Amino acid sequence: MRGFSGAVAIGLLLAWLLTPARATTPANLHFSHPRTFQETGFLNRTLDYHGNAYHFQIYLPEDFRRDDRRQWPIILFLHGRGERGSEGMWQTQIGLPEAVRDHPERWPFIIVMPQCTQGHFWTDPEMMGMAMSALDQETAEFHADGARTYLTGLSLGGYGAWELARAYPRRWAAIAIAAGGIFWSYAPNRWREVATLPAEYAQALDRTPIWSFHGSDDPVVPEREDEVMYAAFKAAGGHYRLWIYQGLKHDCWFRAFNEPELPRWLLQHHLEPRQETPALTERLVIPLHPPALRLTAAQLDSLAGDYYNDHGALEVTLFRQADQLYQKNIHGEIVEVAAESLSTLFYPNGISLSRILVERDPMGRVTGLILRDDRHEERWERRPTQAFR
Repeated sequence: MRGFSGAVAIGLLLAWLLTPARATTPANLHFSHPRTFQETGFLNRTLDYHGNAYHFQIYLPEDFRRDDRRQWPIILFLHGRGERGSEGMWQTQIGLPEAVRDHPERWPFIIVMPQCTQGHFWTDPEMMGMAMSALDQETAEFHADGARTYLTGLSLGGYGAWELARAYPRRWAAIAIAAGGIFWSYAPNRWREVATLPAEYAQALDRTPIWSFHGSDDPVVPEREDEVMYAAFKAAGGHYRLWIYQGLKHDCWFRAFNEPELPRWLLQHHLEPRQETPALTERLVIPLHPPALRLTAAQLDSLAGDYYNDHGALEVTLFRQADQLYQKNIHGEIVEVAAESLSTLFYPNGISLSRILVERDPMGRVTGLILRDDRHEERWERRPTQAFR
């Protein structure tokens, strides 16, 4: 009897296995994308170069489609020293990739982000070749526009960008470099060639449009790196823009890649049909903050008060001490606030680019503040001042 039961069980199991598969997905489960879904955004990629597998990232804009054959502009981005590795992703946390996350609408580009391995530099021939091979591979697969190929880099990647620019001068429609140069910190003897080396780069690149950014107080890659390049391109009749961010140190790239003009400037330049790029040299010093407007005691007092967020919770208190205005938050932290105009306040200390817009009623009385930064804004309503906390 026990054998008969076992045979029946085996027969039922075989019948179940041979039955055509039935859908097991719950009827109320809906997929978030159609079957034609295609990945965009930041994607993992792999390159086989000289027998080694290199992991890296590529960014595809949301509107990218493989099947429409649209040719997209493409950027090669080289990261800094701190992002070296072999996992293929750390380089997306800084510079251009960070700016793309903040404002994807500004960057309608395919972006190739190779990763320099530990113990190497972007100026090493192996790393330069790997970066160019990654660019070639992604250009072919994602039908990028060779006439709109751009080069960017920051810090160590700025060194590498200068070398790729010189080695492939006809490949780039335009170049943008932050905190970079041609006098590598790990090759101090290069400074012995300061009288001749910048001119060699200027001659090789001719009038390829270049926009360089540097912090005036950079202790890692000194501002002089860009100053000598500016002088060389000016003497050679090149096309060179230099923006010096006053008061910034090495990490000027957070300002550079968030300049709204930068992606528009890149797209203005292309290789085919060949543009007649004019000779241009521009050197601007960009202040970290605007000059502060001196307010009267009455004007400062008109701003003092408690300001509450949309949930009715106290957000900040503004108060005056002598002829200065200060902000105290709910954690007790106090920072100085200055006036850019009668309707706009800013933080004069530190590197915050936030602005505080002052709301007034028809009688001119302050009714609220709007905190606005590069990505969002929030409103704080003014209420009668309570006892100072």
